[in-house]
Amino acid sequence: MALVLTDEERMVKDTAQGFFADHAPVSQLRRLRDAKDPVGFDRGLWSKMAELGFAGVAIPEAYGGAGLGMVAAGLIQEAIGRNLSLSPFLSTSILAATILARGGSAEQKATLLPGIAAAGLVIALASDEKPRHAPFHVATRAEPSGNGFRLSGTKIHVLDGQVADRLIVAARTSGATDERAGITLFLVDPRAPGVQIETRAMVDSRNAARLVLEGVQVDGADVIGGVGEGAGLLEAALDAGRACLAAEMLGVAAQSFDMTLDYLRTREQFGKPIGAFQALQHRAAHLFCEIELAKSVTLKALRALDEGDLRAPVFASLAKAKVGEVAKLATNEAVQMHGGIGMTDDHDIGFYMKRARAAAETFGDFAFHGDRVARIMSY
Repeated sequence: MALVLTDEERMVKDTAQGFFADHAPVSQLRRLRDAKDPVGFDRGLWSKMAELGFAGVAIPEAYGGAGLGMVAAGLIQEAIGRNLSLSPFLSTSILAATILARGGSAEQKATLLPGIAAAGLVIALASDEKPRHAPFHVATRAEPSGNGFRLSGTKIHVLDGQVADRLIVAARTSGATDERAGITLFLVDPRAPGVQIETRAMVDSRNAARLVLEGVQVDGADVIGGVGEGAGLLEAALDAGRACLAAEMLGVAAQSFDMTLDYLRTREQFGKPIGAFQALQHRAAHLFCEIELAKSVTLKALRALDEGDLRAPVFASLAKAKVGEVAKLATNEAVQMHGGIGMTDDHDIGFYMKRARAAAETFGDFAFHGDRVARIMSY
């Protein structure tokens, strides 16, 4: 497996970087944050992403997508990380699209996947129920009712759930709360009776939602995949999300490093640039090496997903854990080497630090993925 980009992938990377730098730079995040925008992203940007094929990058061409796969999706997510761009790309184009493409019925695919590719739909995954990521801890119940089910329970940290046109909800149709078996995925209309959605602002100035379901009626046609067989679909989507989050954190780390190098070259102390001091050179060299390692493990995870490698879950967890630590190091070092100005809201570097922290916790932190790799490898 070559850990280098093809010519087509380089074109995707260059296009994505130029697009987000021009249309969704950090200044847009600052503007939306200061305005307390209830949507949390620019819908015009989402439409432009569809025009370039970004919204449907991982969706098969038969359903209006680009069909370019997870490496291309990761390159887009890396550009998003470099610019801290706000969009429902992760929630909709990665998580929801993966579930629907893998497990959706013919009708669900024909109805929803073209809508995602055209940026006409935002679909949010509602899976987490605990403050710490535990994907198979599902207490939300789905009780048989008529020709379908009634859903009751609470979900937290639902990315873009506050503006979703559809929700994909993990609920338990059988088994105990922490069992893998017995989880079913359902399509839910957020406007249905019994659905309550509360917007929650996160530390990185992004919006998520808390979802409460009180006897929400769904039909049998709303089941994605088989009844009680949703765990595999959920895990596949989360691994795609984890690999893409690793790519985003790689973008965060790389941009933080570039900003820091620029500062080291221009900030003077004792009559010369502070980058001339050997202690700071050593720290910068260490960070450069760590970012290069992060690039390799991220690309490995994305390629493994595209190739259907049975070890893809291990690589996805490895990438999520490693790049999370690298992003933390990169943003810490950036703030330290910027000095006092790095602690102010006027400087952009603080936004990168906050995003690195939030992304590292989303869908499992270093400890979660270390434990997961150990379990997969039967340690």
